[in-house]
Formats: sequence, C-alpha cells, structure tokens
Amino acid sequence: MESKHSLLKSFRFAFEGLEVAFLKGRNFRIQVFIGFLAVVLGTILKLSMSEWLDLVLVISLVLILELVNTVIETIIDIVNPDISERVKIAKDVAAATVLLASVGSVIIGALLFIPKLFR
Repeated sequence: MESKHSLLKSFRFAFEGLEVAFLKGRNFRIQVFIGFLAVVLGTILKLSMSEWLDLVLVISLVLILELVNTVIETIIDIVNPDISERVKIAKDVAAATVLLASVGSVIIGALLFIPKLFR
C-alpha cells in the first residue's frame, strides 16, 4: 500500500505519537525514566556490547508494548466506551503484556547489573 504522505511527514507523525504518549501517558513517562536510569547505570558500569544489546532490547520492548497497550485501550474506548466484561478482558490482557515485559526487564536488569555492582 502506497502512502500518500512523504517519508518526512511519516516520521513527523511518528514523533508526534511519541510526544502524545509521553505527555499524556504517566506509565510511559515512568518507563522512559527507568530506561534512562538503566542507560546511565550501564554507562557507569561499562556494559559490554552484548549487555548493551540486551538492555536496549528490553527497554525497547517495554516501551513498544506500552504504546501498543495505549493504542488498544484507546481504540476500545472509541468503539465501545461502555464497560463490559469483554472490554475489561481486552484491556486487562493488553495491560498484562506490559506487566510481563516489565517483570522480564527487571530480571534481565538484575542479571546485568548485580554482578557488576558486587564484584
């Protein structure tokens, strides 16, 4: 499917989406902040290239899933603003994806950082 927008405009739309997510999404801001702290700690502890790869992947995964969760919840609110059991299930499962990624990222962060902090 051919886009009717220029590549530059498409990037602008994507950055506008990030801006909206950051300004309106408390959880997204928290996750960006924690990711930033992890990058700072990784710099201080001089992570190896493969450790950086792991860290960047888990930070990206959590942020991407938070964005997808926001999209799912927003679409559900537009299509069906009434709370029903099916709406609750969809929203809860979307939120669970972010929770699982966040727990996984904490475990990976611990595996990366704890050995370097206590050597």
